[in-house]
Amino acid sequence: MNTEQTVTQLQQLKLHGMAGRYEALLDLPIHQQPEAHALLAMLTEAELGYRSQQRTGLYIRLSKLRYQAVLEQIHCSPARGFTAEQLQLLCDGSFIEKSENIVISGSTGCGKSYLACALGRQACTLGYRTLYYSMNRFIESLATARLDGTYVKWLNHLAKTPLLILDDFGLQPLTHDMRLTLLQIMEDRYGRGSTIIAAQLPLSKWYDYLNEPTIADAIMDRLTARMHKIDLKGESKRKAKTN
Repeated sequence: MNTEQTVTQLQQLKLHGMAGRYEALLDLPIHQQPEAHALLAMLTEAELGYRSQQRTGLYIRLSKLRYQAVLEQIHCSPARGFTAEQLQLLCDGSFIEKSENIVISGSTGCGKSYLACALGRQACTLGYRTLYYSMNRFIESLATARLDGTYVKWLNHLAKTPLLILDDFGLQPLTHDMRLTLLQIMEDRYGRGSTIIAAQLPLSKWYDYLNEPTIADAIMDRLTARMHKIDLKGESKRKAKTN
C-alpha cells in the first residue's frame, strides 16, 4: 500500500484533518496502529475537529473584535456587579439560541468592551457568526452603505448575523436617519439574533439620548423584551495598568 499517495489524495480532497491524523498514525509501531473501524473513526473525528478549528478562526477574523479577549480572563465578583454564575449562564451561547440581548453598562475603562469581545469570541468558538462595531465604525459603515448603494445589502447582512456587538454606544449624537436605521436593525433581529450593546450611558438615560420618543420606545421595546443587563462597577482598569 502506498501510504504517501493516500496522504496526497486526502490533501487533494481537502481532507486536511484526516491527512494529518493519518500521517501521525503511520508513525506508530505496527502493533499500535488501529484496525479499520477504529482508524475510520479517528480520521473522521480528526477531520471534524480540523474543520471546526478552521471555522472558528475564520469567524474570529471576520468578526473584527476589538480585543483578543477570553472568558477565562474575566474578573467576576459581587463587588464588580458581575458574578461567576452570570458568566456561566452566558458562556454556553444559549442566549444566542434564544435571541436574547445583552446590555453592558459602566464607567469608562471598567471592562465593558473586553467582556463584549470575550462573549463574541466564545460565540465564534461555538459556531456563531459574529460582527463587532464600535459606534464610530458603525456610523462610518452606515454612511458608506448609503453612498455606494449597498444599504439594503448591509442591513440584510446584519440581520442574518447571529451575534451583533455595538460598542461605545451613546458617545456620539445620532441623527434621525441613524435612529431609524438602529430601529430597523433591532426590528430585523428581534427573535432572530442576539445583540450585545456596551455603553457608558446608563440604560435609564437611553430615552433622552435617542431623543425621539416614538423611535426610542420602539427600539427599547425590541431590545429589552429579551435582555440580560450587566452593570459593571469599579475603577478604570487602564489606570490600574499605568500605576
